[in-house]
Amino acid sequence: MDVGFAADTLRPILPSHILARKLSEPEVLRNQAEENPLGLMDSLMKSMDFKATAETIEKILVPSIIPAEDWKKWWSNIRSRMKKSGHYSIPTRKTDPILYQPSITSLQQRYLNDFKQARGFKPKLILLNKALQVLGEFDDPQSFANEIFPVLNQEIATHQEVKPELALEGIFLRDELKKKFKIVSEETITAKSLWAQCTDGIKIVELLPFSVQEEALLSFKETYPDSWSDSFLQSINGLSAKFCNEVVEILVESGHTEKTTRALWELINQHQASSELLLWLARQKPEAFESLLDIHTMRAMLAAIERDQFNEVRSNRLRDYILSDKQLVPIMINLADIEEVKDITRTLQFSPAFEDMDKRSILMRIVKLFPGVQSLISSEPINKREEALLVSWESLERKKNEYTELVHKRIPDNSKEIAIARSYGDLRENHEFKAAREMQKLLLKLKAEMEMDLERARGTDFRDVSTNEVGVGTHVTLKDNSTSKTIEYVILGAWDFNEEKNIVSYLSPIAQAMLKKKVGQEIEFGGKKYTIVSIGAAVKDIAS
Repeated sequence: MDVGFAADTLRPILPSHILARKLSEPEVLRNQAEENPLGLMDSLMKSMDFKATAETIEKILVPSIIPAEDWKKWWSNIRSRMKKSGHYSIPTRKTDPILYQPSITSLQQRYLNDFKQARGFKPKLILLNKALQVLGEFDDPQSFANEIFPVLNQEIATHQEVKPELALEGIFLRDELKKKFKIVSEETITAKSLWAQCTDGIKIVELLPFSVQEEALLSFKETYPDSWSDSFLQSINGLSAKFCNEVVEILVESGHTEKTTRALWELINQHQASSELLLWLARQKPEAFESLLDIHTMRAMLAAIERDQFNEVRSNRLRDYILSDKQLVPIMINLADIEEVKDITRTLQFSPAFEDMDKRSILMRIVKLFPGVQSLISSEPINKREEALLVSWESLERKKNEYTELVHKRIPDNSKEIAIARSYGDLRENHEFKAAREMQKLLLKLKAEMEMDLERARGTDFRDVSTNEVGVGTHVTLKDNSTSKTIEYVILGAWDFNEEKNIVSYLSPIAQAMLKKKVGQEIEFGGKKYTIVSIGAAVKDIAS
């Protein structure tokens, strides 16, 4: 810069200016930053004509006075002191300048100034909530309330349609001021009038601060005394676990426990319950709904987690909670019978809801309560005789053909459908893609089950069977003890069934009741008693 030009354009600064002191006495400023940070800020603001943005302040002090790594902590601490000093006006936007006033502004005036300067209704509500906590320190709280009141009414009117949750919060704060300071006013917009025009029902309450959610729910209840409980239950499946608890507590306290139980059971039984609703049930374990924590709910939980995965939900709090609460699974399966437990064990094994290690952790909790399912999940070689499936050669061939069609036709066709559906665009609204992906899961699950069955299958022609007792490959004649009528059954392989010829699988309940019984022995099935009249070989039935 030319010396002559510099003399005309540059302005000299005093030795007391913060920029001059950075050069002349940096060590003094560093000590002041530690021992008297507010004094340092006062000096800086006076040097900058009483206003400066946070960015400007940082450029002046970092790194020569305050190390860069210490800046955030130092700035957070000094901002708090600046607010309390009475000299500073701190804007809500970082880009706006901080103002310094040589004379101290009262706490009441600072809150009033900040309220008026706040951009947006939400910041105003936050400031008002803070002001209500320190009203006792104001010089004239009545005048503060009188000045705030009309602004609140104006903002409520502006936001009642576009942001009803903000309008509702504003109504509660306005009514609190009105009651506390005995302000006489007739409002056209009330909580009741807002609920009457709100189409989202109680869902907007979840957007409110937790401190006013209960008040909002109760105001909805007062607005609709005859139908509020139905509205609560219709919305419950779309709420967060935390807010769900607030809603259910009001239902229970109002005597709607049975009605709520029925609604919850219907959602669970139809596998429509959301993961957040199920998380509430799992986490709270409410005594009023203890009966719902059973094996059916565990199935609904697996379905909800898989549904969230399919919809590409990033996190799943229900899945994480099931893993962390080691008592939850035992509680849900405690009263189930062994067949139900075996079934849920198989479902869990093939479910994509958990990683392998997490899945094994849950399975071990099941085994601890029901040791009988160990053989279903053990990584050790299992007893072949116990686990083998006896099947006819014909049914084995059918099963192999079904598996071949599944692997070489149905699964590849499904992959093509997924590729075509993916090409349609936005996957979030692409119903064809979601349906194809859901079918892919079912087909892959079926493939895994068929592979397990085929591995266990042992083909036989049922020749040379013993007829001393009922077994696989026998023809049994039973007599109904109450009517003396006879009925015949042919007991064949695991996959054999023909209603016309009375051919049943040895795994069927009626066959299980007869196995290992001899002529003359009595069995009970379906509430009736039968006597075994004769046992013959089933080879002739197969041939025919």
